[in-house]
Amino acid sequence: MRLATLSHIPWPENNLEPRALIANACDEVVLAEHLGFDSAWFAEHHFSRYGLGSSSLMVMSHIAAMTKTIELGTAVLLPALHNPIKLAEDTATLDVLSGGRLSVGFGRGTEGYEYHGYMVDWEESQRRFRETIQIVKNLWTQTDVEYDGEFHKIPKTNLVPRPLQNPHPSVFIAATRTEETLQYALQSGHMILSGPVADTEDAINMCQNFIDVASKSGSKADISEIPFFRYVYVAESEEQVKEDTEIPLQWTFDMIKWRRSLLVESEVNHSISEWKQQNEVESSNFDDLLNNRVIVGTPDQCIEKILALKEIGIDYFGCNFAFGGLSHEKVTKGMKLFASEVMPHI
Repeated sequence: MRLATLSHIPWPENNLEPRALIANACDEVVLAEHLGFDSAWFAEHHFSRYGLGSSSLMVMSHIAAMTKTIELGTAVLLPALHNPIKLAEDTATLDVLSGGRLSVGFGRGTEGYEYHGYMVDWEESQRRFRETIQIVKNLWTQTDVEYDGEFHKIPKTNLVPRPLQNPHPSVFIAATRTEETLQYALQSGHMILSGPVADTEDAINMCQNFIDVASKSGSKADISEIPFFRYVYVAESEEQVKEDTEIPLQWTFDMIKWRRSLLVESEVNHSISEWKQQNEVESSNFDDLLNNRVIVGTPDQCIEKILALKEIGIDYFGCNFAFGGLSHEKVTKGMKLFASEVMPHI
């Protein structure tokens, strides 16, 4: 299997300051390269403790200077919130700086305070999403680019520098249940990627649906090429697994619920415990998370779950090791245990 890491650099209350968390995330990629992981991916999020990836390309540029061989990816960028020229410039420059190691994943994100903060209407998001990606690709690959779109008017423009990869970095589209986005991915010839948030069965079904629709339309798509991400943690005993991960996992999925409920103001200056109490929200059951949403356990338990994915064709597996405020020491210990006890068997 090809193996990846993923981080959105979470920032729970009463945790380290952003500077330390970002530094830890960078060091974890250096370790991932040393341990033999193929790629490291970062998410874009805004205004939230859910993730410090407001400028994920800058973080990845720093990582590019710290590493030599590991591929770098965005999972995902939100093109509807970006100026397409600036996005093309930044991604092209990162591809050059990294020696051609960049893959670019795009997604629409979710309706809420990220779009509100950028003063972008969610109802326009699908059209903005497509238009921005098309302009970025045009700038990556063409000379004297002009574009007269619904949202962007671009006079004759040339991108300098162009991406190092020819014709451009690999492009992925976030897996979704939205038919429009699915059809866009198929029509544009891009592979999808599957994030760690959905139940594992739902994520598999979205991937399989993409492959089935592609096959019916005469396109070639292989599930083995889809980066498939899960929250992952390995410890030596079930007791240690629960002690280390129950609270971080519950914080992660509580935060997902909370931020989806906020359309205008983010949660960053509020307390998650107060929100849960005021809205009578119960945290996700730990056993339910273990059974349906994450790959967390002893080495043998993780091997069994990953091999089950491999049996259905998943061959590009991504691990979000750093979730919910897990300490850097626990994250790196879990990564090393994954590398020594799990990787040889998958």
